[in-house]
Amino acid sequence: MFKLKKKLPPGPRGLPLIGNLHMIGENLHQDLYKIAKKYGPIMTIRFGLVPTIVASSPHAAEQFLKNHDLIFASRPYHAACHYIFYNQRNLIMAKYGPHWRNMRKLCALQLLSSVKINSFQPMRKQELEILVNFLKKAALNQDEVDLSAKVAYLSANMACLMVFGKKYNIDEDNKGFKGVIQETSHIAATPNLAELFPFLRFLDLQGLARRMKQVAKSCDEFLENVIDEHVRLSTDEKKQTSDIVDTLMGIMRSGEAEFEFDRCHVKAVLLDLLVASMDTSSAAIEWILSELFRHPDVMKKLQKELEHVVGRKRMVEESDLENLQYLDMVIKEGFRLHPVAPLLLPHESIEDCIVDGFHMPKGSRLLVNVWAIGRDSDTWLEPEKFIPERFQGSNIDLRGQNFQLLPFGSGRRSCPGLQLGLTIVRLAVAQLVHCFDWKLPNGMMPKDIDMTEKFGLVTAKTQHLMAIPNYRLHIQ
Repeated sequence: MFKLKKKLPPGPRGLPLIGNLHMIGENLHQDLYKIAKKYGPIMTIRFGLVPTIVASSPHAAEQFLKNHDLIFASRPYHAACHYIFYNQRNLIMAKYGPHWRNMRKLCALQLLSSVKINSFQPMRKQELEILVNFLKKAALNQDEVDLSAKVAYLSANMACLMVFGKKYNIDEDNKGFKGVIQETSHIAATPNLAELFPFLRFLDLQGLARRMKQVAKSCDEFLENVIDEHVRLSTDEKKQTSDIVDTLMGIMRSGEAEFEFDRCHVKAVLLDLLVASMDTSSAAIEWILSELFRHPDVMKKLQKELEHVVGRKRMVEESDLENLQYLDMVIKEGFRLHPVAPLLLPHESIEDCIVDGFHMPKGSRLLVNVWAIGRDSDTWLEPEKFIPERFQGSNIDLRGQNFQLLPFGSGRRSCPGLQLGLTIVRLAVAQLVHCFDWKLPNGMMPKDIDMTEKFGLVTAKTQHLMAIPNYRLHIQ
């Protein structure tokens, strides 16, 4: 008796050895979207010798992230995470199992709870006031401002204060805090031939393993200094708000974690929080502001709502956010068109399964193309257009329950920092729109704003967003 060949998802025929790499350009999410139009919402593509399943529709995402969530809850081996994140001891890329479950629980209860997020509210307010004051001075002189750089600076300062309790010198390009985190993100996003062609792993043809070891050493030295400084200061007066290093060191010393949680785990989680929080928030704010500048009618409508809810005699407070319904629609539409992680971090199956009639062998890699899902014409009317009103009266949320909109993922591996990220993005966008009118420099028209994407761990705009602020509040 002949065994029936198990039916794998369809996909383009690959070339010997390289697979489908010749079909991929600079923006992987866009290329996979185009290929999926021919081969369907569940397809197989081969990067070198590594077959990968790609899900490109709400239904496909629901199959993997809900109906088969447990099976696809693990992560594949990632060299950068092996070297830099202490042998994948972090939360984001840890393999599924007891260690990951314990780490997730610890982060949810101790680091990213509503109580902890709310404790940083005064800091968020203060950092936004610093930015608004800078922009007020620029408005007096009608100076052109690099909003992309300013928002990145805001995001980095907020991340520093939450995690470390103080700001670090983030103007240094090649060393210190900014350099370490940027190099970590860059090297993690660099295509690694040794992962596409495992037989090349020992040759290190790109020199990536050597660079990863150097970055790991820099990260470790930086984090060791941070921890040592906290240990020295722990005998001083009790801080009003304990930062995340304090919290993690307290858990480690108390032994209350109920699982192995040592200094390496502390450093892995700190790196996770920094890499995950800095560029994601700033990129999301940058994309949403860009769309608002391109659509002055939407900007005016949002400003009108802010005037009605907040008034022109004060700045936006976090307590206002729940009453800003049009802002909520703008944020959702921004995340639909410009998810900062257009391909959710890769999943890996822990056993064989059948999805929509297709065989998925154990160890299958999965990419969920949320950028493609946001452009699914069966789900969205005129998907390429920025129309916040499409969410009017809609119960579609972006917390992972509605598979048409998944900027933070869904299921077990969804982003644990969703609430924090969403708060920062909503508050920053609301504040910058409420406090200022914006004019484009050099007579540029809204339609001329460059919206080209630059793919990476976080997909940002290729060209920085430049604008001239005009202060609009009546605060004495």
